[in-house]
Amino acid sequence: MTDFKEMISRRHEYARRWKEKTGGKVLGYFEPYMPEEIAYAAGVLPVRILAEHEDDEISDKWIYGSCYPVRDMVNQILKGRYDYLDGLINVEGCQWMFHAYEVITNNRPDLFCHYFFMPDYTDAPTSKDVARSEMNVFKQKMEDWTGHKITEEDLDRAISVYNKNRRLLRRMYELRRRNNSVILGSEAMQIVLACQIMDKAEANEILEQYLDEIEDREPYEDRIRLMIVGSETFNTDLEELVERLGANVVIDELDTGSSYFWNETIEQKDRLMALSLRYLGRPHNPIKDNNWRRRIQHIFELTEDYNVDGVIIEKQIYCHLHGSDNYAVWKMLRERNIPFLYFERDMKLQEEDTSMRIEAFLNMLRPGVTHLAGWNRKFCG
Repeated sequence: MTDFKEMISRRHEYARRWKEKTGGKVLGYFEPYMPEEIAYAAGVLPVRILAEHEDDEISDKWIYGSCYPVRDMVNQILKGRYDYLDGLINVEGCQWMFHAYEVITNNRPDLFCHYFFMPDYTDAPTSKDVARSEMNVFKQKMEDWTGHKITEEDLDRAISVYNKNRRLLRRMYELRRRNNSVILGSEAMQIVLACQIMDKAEANEILEQYLDEIEDREPYEDRIRLMIVGSETFNTDLEELVERLGANVVIDELDTGSSYFWNETIEQKDRLMALSLRYLGRPHNPIKDNNWRRRIQHIFELTEDYNVDGVIIEKQIYCHLHGSDNYAVWKMLRERNIPFLYFERDMKLQEEDTSMRIEAFLNMLRPGVTHLAGWNRKFCG
């Protein structure tokens, strides 16, 4: 785990070293709908902007009242933490993210910038054609920016590297389905986050070796099995707190977690259409799940597949998308008598208060405790 753990804390140093070694450009992005393969095919390193708790004296001037992760991203970039970025892309999605994109690009006129429209109605008859058109525009923008003509062979190579990364991450998540897991939730989340800021080819080499080593690891003792649902997280504070209390997060449904890599690109002659179908077909966050409403069923299937004992729903304060979607999640969990705990948080996890609530929740899940069908209604008010 040393390589992946260090990668998160030293991600800026990694990107700077990558630029020195390759002479390539680094492209920052916010949303998981950004077609990284196209940038990668042009020799560009896509780097996800990760929020972290840091003293903020800047964002109030530019972006008042938005969610804390977005404000922190603005704070970090305007402070120069991401001074190695050559460009920034925003994909149609969260409006707070779009506001951050405008603030950052107005203050960093040196950055290449691009707005990518990914249809909100992902299942509409014309969505795949709209997405493909946007893919083609983005491809041309990358070619103009880098001076590198993206060939079909370049796209094939990028798709292959990214599909391998997704297969390796799915293999890691399969290990978490075991009754006694050989990997903790905090370890798994560190790896997924690291893969979003590393060169995928390098990440694949390290991850493949790591998975070969842990397959025969002595399993951890039997623990209460939890699932995390909700807003994006950018660290492993919550997973580590759960582990200290004697439980384990065996699965998540997060844009920075399983939803980032869950499905592969199915190769076809039209590479851009293949990429369009992949990103339109991924597990969606609330803003892209507003038509056929597949997210709720996906959450239920994960609770079944991973045999979870309970669900933690965490929402970033001011995250309106998850705030509006949580009612549907609560309804599904109550109808299926799946215990859940809901709480709101900001960038810094309030450990004492959160620990007390999670410990009380775990005590109700321990063997021998009778679950009441109405308990969730009372607990969540």
